[in-house]
Amino acid sequence: MKVNWKKTLLVVVDLILAVYLILAITAFNKPVANGQLCEGVVITIADETSNGFLSPEEIQNLLIDNQLYPKNVPLVRVNPRKIEDLLHSAPFVSTAQCYKTTSGIVHIEVTQRTPLIRIKSQNGDDYYIDDHGGIMPNSKYTSDLIIATGNISKTFSRLYITPMASYIMSDDFWQNQIEQINVLNDLSIELVPRVGNHIVNIGRLPISNNATKRNEAIVSTLERKLTRLSKFYRFGLRQVGWTRYDYIDIEFDNQIICRRTESFQGDLVGPKSETIEEEPPTNVADSTTQSANQSNTTSSQSASQTANNQ
Repeated sequence: MKVNWKKTLLVVVDLILAVYLILAITAFNKPVANGQLCEGVVITIADETSNGFLSPEEIQNLLIDNQLYPKNVPLVRVNPRKIEDLLHSAPFVSTAQCYKTTSGIVHIEVTQRTPLIRIKSQNGDDYYIDDHGGIMPNSKYTSDLIIATGNISKTFSRLYITPMASYIMSDDFWQNQIEQINVLNDLSIELVPRVGNHIVNIGRLPISNNATKRNEAIVSTLERKLTRLSKFYRFGLRQVGWTRYDYIDIEFDNQIICRRTESFQGDLVGPKSETIEEEPPTNVADSTTQSANQSNTTSSQSASQTANNQ
C-alpha cells in the first residue's frame, strides 16, 4: 500500500496548528480564570482639546455612577460591550471603544460629538446642534460658535439651520464674518456680521420634504446670495464706508436695498433707503430723494453708485 506523504504532512501540520491555538487561547485566558483583577483604567479622549465637552474624570464618574468602573474588578466580570453602550448613550460621545489586555489594563477610547452652532430660541430652548444635525444639551462649552436666535423650533434647527451653518462654517470668510443668525417670525433669515454695524436680510430658505433636494437648494441659495453680498462688500461698502448702512436686504435678485444709518440721515425727511440695481452698469438710485415745499423751493438728494460684477 502506497502512503500519501503529502496528505499525511498536511494532517500533521493542521494538528500542530490546532494544538498551538488551544495552548495560546488557554494561556491568554488563564489570568482571567485565576481571578486576575483590573489593575488600571486608561481613558483616552481623542479630541479633548478641540471640543472640550468631556474629560477623563467625567467618563470615570459616569462609569462609577452606573457601577461599571472596572478598577479592582475581576477581569472576567468586566464587560466592554456594556461600557461602550453606556458611553454611546452619553449626549456628548460620538464613538466609544473598550478592550482588556492580558496585563490587567482596561482601555477606553472616546471621541466627542462636534458642535456646529448654538441655538437660543425665543421659546427658551438653549442647546447645540452637531455636524450631523443631532441635538446636544447646553453645557460648559465656550468655543466661539455662531449663535442662532429667534423663531426656531427643533425641527427647523435640524432641517434648515444645520445645512445653513454647515455651509457658513465651510467658508473661511463667512465663518469669521458671521456671528449670529436670527430667524424672524415669518422664517426670514437675518445675518449679524462681526465687521460692520449692519444686519443682512437674506429672506426665507427654500422648503422641501426631500432632504437631499432641500439641502442642495439651501446651499445653492446661500452661495448665490452670499456671493452677491461679498461683491457688495468689496465694491460698495469699501467705497461708501462700512457704517453708512444699518440694514442690507438681499432677499430679491438683481437688487440690494440698504437703509442708511441715522448718522447719514442728516435733516432729511422721507424715505431713508437706497435701492442698488445689480445689472451692469449699475446705477444706484437713492430713494432718500427728498422734497420739501418751502416757498417755491424744492430740495432733493440723489446718490449713485456703480457696482462691478466682476
